[in-house]
Amino acid sequence: MPEIRNFTMNFGPQHPAAHGVLRLVLEMDGEVIERADPHIGLLHRATEKLAESKPFNQSIGYMDRLDYVSMMCNEHAYVLAMEKLLGIAPPPRAQYIRVMFDEITRILNHLMWIGAHGLDIGAMTVFLYAFREREDLMDCYEAVSGTRMHATYYRPGGVYRDLPEQMPKFESSSRYSRSDLEHLNRNREGSLLDFIWDFTERFPACVDEYETLLTDNRIWKQRTVGIGVVSPERAMQLGFSGAMLRGSGVEWDLRKKQPYEVYAEMDFDIPVGVNGDCYDRYLVRMEELRQSNNIVRQCVKWLRENPGPVMLDDPKLVPPSREAMKEDMEALIHHFKLFTEGMCIAEGETYQAVEAPKGEFGIYLICDGANKPYRLKIRAPGFVHMSAMDEMVRGHMLADVVAVIGTQDIVFGEVDR
Repeated sequence: MPEIRNFTMNFGPQHPAAHGVLRLVLEMDGEVIERADPHIGLLHRATEKLAESKPFNQSIGYMDRLDYVSMMCNEHAYVLAMEKLLGIAPPPRAQYIRVMFDEITRILNHLMWIGAHGLDIGAMTVFLYAFREREDLMDCYEAVSGTRMHATYYRPGGVYRDLPEQMPKFESSSRYSRSDLEHLNRNREGSLLDFIWDFTERFPACVDEYETLLTDNRIWKQRTVGIGVVSPERAMQLGFSGAMLRGSGVEWDLRKKQPYEVYAEMDFDIPVGVNGDCYDRYLVRMEELRQSNNIVRQCVKWLRENPGPVMLDDPKLVPPSREAMKEDMEALIHHFKLFTEGMCIAEGETYQAVEAPKGEFGIYLICDGANKPYRLKIRAPGFVHMSAMDEMVRGHMLADVVAVIGTQDIVFGEVDR
């Protein structure tokens, strides 16, 4: 008999499931994994250090680029930390807008996740379905901020501007016939809120479509049931959060347990798994899509009935209108000072976490009274989940590594920072 020994195999970084930036060194006994060593840092951009060299308000855009699938949720944590140290609270309308866009972001994130996760383990169709719905929500981002991804929409004291009264429409071009154009613009005749309401009306049926494709699909179950099992005790010891923790059966959600903004007034449930495997985490996220849809509907109802300011009236925090800036010397000075020096925050430190789509995203901020942070530390959920990779894949087959990477829903912008 020839002597059989373990061999070491490189998984990534160029592997399609490794997203181009994860290198896993796998020690294998044939097809079975004995040990996995994740090598991270290939996307490192020194976000925390950069933020320490810039005025507070210039770092909001950096937050979008961390987990670049949960843009506004990242901004939210940073802006809340600043507001906590400034001792201010945004107007109620701004809080409802923030909660609405947090949940829109959660839906965007989970659609990206189910599309990519499905594609990774062999389900092509769901990818096309999920991106069809993502497109509508990307248009909502664009309508309020002018950009489809890196919005920089949340600001200390509220949000950049109120929701538009007219939803942008598709314009005629050689690509579309007249009937195509009418079909594309059929739900864009009203305001942004009307467009979002129309989306929430048809979205539950879309989630049912994804579930029809996957939930009872025997191949999907073979690839996910019993894979990457984490017990509730171990999940808590490892510092899991979000769907990774709830999939193991721990009912923990910051929106319920430590409510921020207007989450305390929202009516929603926390979906919880039983077995702590990839399949349960899939089911938890699918139910989260429905719950987020429900929260968005509650916000739309409130916003329709309650007009009002979306920003505090404080010239030290908020730039004057363009009109005022062009006519009033005082306003021009405020504008110039705000965009060159930024704002000064009193000495102190704080930790502010939000329930981001991937888990607890936290900002630890230390201020020394200057116009930039003395220290900024980001608590990224993906980094914690990544550190459990070895434990989750040990004893599984090579193909299961892909399923585990998918179930962790990792984005390396926040892991590497």
